[in-house]
Amino acid sequence: MIAESNRNLRLPCLFSDGMILQREQPVKIWGWAEPETAVTVTFLGNDYFAKADNTGAWVAVLPPAAAGGPHTLEVSAGGEVVTLSDVLVGDVWLCSGQSNMQLPMERVDLMFPEEIAGAANPLIRQFKVPERFDFRIPRQDLDGGVWVAADPKTVLDFSAVGYFFAKELYEKYQVPIGLLNASVGGTPVQAWMSREALSPYPEYLAEADRCKDNRYVEEVLARDQAAQVEWHKHLSSIDQGLNGRPRWYDPRFTDLGDWQTAEVPGDWREIPDLAGFIGVAWFRRVFQLPEELAGRPALLLLGAIVDSDITYLNGQVVGTTGYQYPPRKYWIPVGVLKPGQNLLTVRVISNTGRGGFVPDKPYQLMVGDTVIDLKGPWQYKVGAATAQPLPTQTFFTYKPVGLFNGMIAPLVNYSLKGVIWYQGESNTEAPENYCDLFTRLIADWRGRWQRRDLPFVYVQLANFMPPDERPTDSNWAELRHQQLLALANPHTAMAVAIDVGEWNDLHPLNKKAVGERLALGAMAVAYGEDVPYSGPIYRSMEVQGSRVILTFDHIYGGLEARVGPLRHFALAGSDGDFRWARAEIVGDQVHVWHDDILDPQAVRYAWADNPAGANLYNKSGLPASPFRTD
Repeated sequence: MIAESNRNLRLPCLFSDGMILQREQPVKIWGWAEPETAVTVTFLGNDYFAKADNTGAWVAVLPPAAAGGPHTLEVSAGGEVVTLSDVLVGDVWLCSGQSNMQLPMERVDLMFPEEIAGAANPLIRQFKVPERFDFRIPRQDLDGGVWVAADPKTVLDFSAVGYFFAKELYEKYQVPIGLLNASVGGTPVQAWMSREALSPYPEYLAEADRCKDNRYVEEVLARDQAAQVEWHKHLSSIDQGLNGRPRWYDPRFTDLGDWQTAEVPGDWREIPDLAGFIGVAWFRRVFQLPEELAGRPALLLLGAIVDSDITYLNGQVVGTTGYQYPPRKYWIPVGVLKPGQNLLTVRVISNTGRGGFVPDKPYQLMVGDTVIDLKGPWQYKVGAATAQPLPTQTFFTYKPVGLFNGMIAPLVNYSLKGVIWYQGESNTEAPENYCDLFTRLIADWRGRWQRRDLPFVYVQLANFMPPDERPTDSNWAELRHQQLLALANPHTAMAVAIDVGEWNDLHPLNKKAVGERLALGAMAVAYGEDVPYSGPIYRSMEVQGSRVILTFDHIYGGLEARVGPLRHFALAGSDGDFRWARAEIVGDQVHVWHDDILDPQAVRYAWADNPAGANLYNKSGLPASPFRTD
């Protein structure tokens, strides 16, 4: 971007070198200049004119353009000029939601190293919307941001779901793909909704109104921060591992007479003296290293740890993570590893009494092609204990309206191809109204973009948490049901993800499958392609004697059971008690029955937090959505 005497003429932060404009739609170019000043926008050899109003705001509308570039866009007013270079025309997708949309490619680098190494595509670009909330007014501009083209280094900061989605679309259509990444971890749907969209929910509006007072917000943030700092400071002050000499992470510390042994990984609730424990526990493991591997760089994988850790290798800090979810991937620099005996020490803080090393994760040291397994017995000792859990922190990004005003409102003039959405985990505590909230969000965003047919393609929640042995009620299943109901909104598609989650991780790593399924939905609802884009969707049921006959949409050539007979169907009779049932595919339908239920009333499929083993698919290899008929 080149600015000459740039005192009054200003473009939104969205407009930068390298931006992608939406093809085949009218495109708005807007900004601010001296009031009543004439503005000229020059693009593709043509001039387009606007006039700043009495506040200085102006908008010029460019006619639809074909995909291509790079081009130059120039804006001039009152003797000032702003020039944008490397401008492409292609398809722009807004990527929004919570942490599973926000999760960057860097988090999945060990699963997809080849995709990252091959990410040199200057026609796939991301604009990362800065995190910002505002409870008073919809903001007109962002706090910053820049368009970035994908290469093996920059792609590490791309939304992983967004990148794999864009990659599929690029390979199909060979046009530039732009991603507006507006996502924030932990956020409920109401944070992304406007006041108008939330008008039937006075409790949400009252909460947003409380946050209009900047002084109140600042005081709460300062109080929470001070309380957390004081809690950690107190814990450190009483931590024997930090206050003795030598400290417990120091290889010279050898007084291990009262240290105990525990298996890593493992839940501390299974260790008697750590069950319900709040405070600091130190874990240490000695391992041997062949001489030829000493001094080399290495990668230490410590799964996931609840809640936070500082990790030392031979007395040096090699990594720290402040909360439970991120995988512990700590790069060990040259010179830290020694031939022979090495000491690995982890200072673990349990915030609320549910500490532990998460099972079914990698715990190993990788030196070149050599892998040293770190699972098994570790020594441990409590360094500090407290009865008080870590004080809670108020997240204003979770409050209603705030992110809509701060991160969505500044985008609404920017022409889009569509929206992809991955959110819902933070609404599982009260899932019953999710379909209504999400439907209102869709309608509101479509109105603001003045596109009644603006495509929305969204992800149904993945499987998570330990599987249940018996059919049971589930808030996660109910939220998936609410997401299924949202398909009643036209120009929507849903990517089912119950087969690509992880029982022990809220943030499953297989974002490639999710992005590819979103792309199939986009091809159908945004590009008009006749492609199989959905797994089987329950349509209707019919009771025939003691059997229930289920009919589905989106079977695409037929239904199939993956790996053995159909599983995870539950049947209830007039008593309403659901029991695991037998099921089989008969033609294009599924028959469900139970030998002890002669009056079947309702069927549920994959109705659980983690429907492990659910295996109904269509012939296109897409999994059926969970459903209930009751």
